[in-house]
Amino acid sequence: MNGEWSMGNADSRLVQENKQSAIVRFFAHLFSYVFHPLFIPIYVTWFLVFVHTTYFVGYGHGQKLFMLARMTLNMVFFPLITVLLLKGLGFIQSIFLRTQKDRIIPYIASGIFFFWAYLVFRKQPEVPSIMTVFTFAVFISSSAALIANIYFKISMHAIGMGGVIGLFLVIMRQDNFLMTVPLSIAFLLTGIVCTSRMIVSDHTPKEIYAGLVMGIVCQLVAAVMYL
Repeated sequence: MNGEWSMGNADSRLVQENKQSAIVRFFAHLFSYVFHPLFIPIYVTWFLVFVHTTYFVGYGHGQKLFMLARMTLNMVFFPLITVLLLKGLGFIQSIFLRTQKDRIIPYIASGIFFFWAYLVFRKQPEVPSIMTVFTFAVFISSSAALIANIYFKISMHAIGMGGVIGLFLVIMRQDNFLMTVPLSIAFLLTGIVCTSRMIVSDHTPKEIYAGLVMGIVCQLVAAVMYL
């Protein structure tokens, strides 16, 4: 009797653990999708255009939406279409770019789009310099990731979140806008996203930490070079 009761308890605990594991993995996948590095330029642009109080102060609502649309087109839509075309033509195995080989062409193509966006913004003095810095930093990050990809599968999610932290640190030093809350949220989300990648991907801690450091450093390098 006692043995059967113990086995029943063990089965119940196993079921409970499986349920908890499924819930954790669900949210890990959710955060991985929502904060995919491809979408980071949208979130950053939205913050700079609609939340920050000084960078786009002279812009009307329509102009702000146009800026968001431009960033989305160049930094998100074109790279996404490239990946889908590569998958459709059989050049990559998965749109999730799970292998180092799959990431080579998307890194190169995306870098071209990022550099083009940087060149366009650099030649438009009406665009705040922080946007130029951000696009240049994204280009540097993609180039550095391409080189790192030769040796190991660096985490693109970590690079993206590190880029957000790096940019917010630049803004904090450059501007009098209070960045305490945005920077705190960025650190919190970075922890959640990086933990999520550890749960649902095959990334090692080294690949996560390397991506995080790379994202921060590239933003700081771009700021030093341009500002």
